[in-house]
Amino acid sequence: MTDLPSPTSGDEFRETPVPGGAGDTVGAGGAGDTAGAAGRSAGGDGGVVAGLWGASHPGPTVAVTVLSLVLGVAIGLPVARLLEVGFAVFTGQLSIGWSNDWLDARRDAQVGRTDKPTATGAVRPETVRTAFIVAVVAVIPLSLLLGAAAAVAHLVLVASGLAYNLGLKKTALSWLPFAVSFGLLPVVVTLAAAPPGLARWWVVAAGALLGVAAHFANVLPDLDDDRATGVRGLPHRLGRVASGLFAFGALLVAAALATFGAGRMPEAVPLVAFALDVLIAACGVWLVLTRPPARLLFRLIIASALLAVLSLALSGSSLIA
Repeated sequence: MTDLPSPTSGDEFRETPVPGGAGDTVGAGGAGDTAGAAGRSAGGDGGVVAGLWGASHPGPTVAVTVLSLVLGVAIGLPVARLLEVGFAVFTGQLSIGWSNDWLDARRDAQVGRTDKPTATGAVRPETVRTAFIVAVVAVIPLSLLLGAAAAVAHLVLVASGLAYNLGLKKTALSWLPFAVSFGLLPVVVTLAAAPPGLARWWVVAAGALLGVAAHFANVLPDLDDDRATGVRGLPHRLGRVASGLFAFGALLVAAALATFGAGRMPEAVPLVAFALDVLIAACGVWLVLTRPPARLLFRLIIASALLAVLSLALSGSSLIA
């Protein structure tokens, strides 16, 4: 969800604290304002566009959109419907990513996040807020193009990502928006088919587990900063090692569901993908146990998600119940 809860450094989902109000959020203040003036005067319109793109969490935004398109191809969606799915999902992820960086602007400036456009002054928080409003309004008609059922599923997916940004991230239920949003992604695609159908349970479960794994892996490098600013999601409560092991355990179960969930012996490509998933999980566990947490853990999860979707794609029509 950019981001699914975000669908999520400029290339990862961020844990977004909820400021006391819009007035507390819009201005970063102090050094952030000084850097902002310098960055905007130097960058011009091109700099603003680049800043908005960075604030959208482009890595997760593109990844989730690609995942939806691969699933659409797998179930045989026509090109026109594929484009409609892609535009709706992409816009929804933009809205989640932009809301995240808008709400997080003051905190990112306070902790010196040099990879966040609102903190470096590449784009003003007010501009990101406007972009979020445009995207969240546009996602409604774009979702309706997919049909009523798919539209409801997609709007719930987006609302789940926004709920994370607006406060669930600070609770022990921080994992829930990721499970809901990633689990609903294949449902949106299958409901957009003609005739619409629900995704099979193991497809939904695989997506949900991948989302939870992404959440746990992504927050690990920021546990201390998050705690200092009042963010205490489930990974913060469990601690670094337990959260890292949980993330890659969930990843492995998701990969197994994606590979063997159809109930038949998979072909060679899904088996190779599963073997790579096992290798990724093993590398992830090794890194968790022997190295300080880094963004590489999240990137490993995204790579594994792409492999899992490849396995799902080769299941074709068996994705639909």
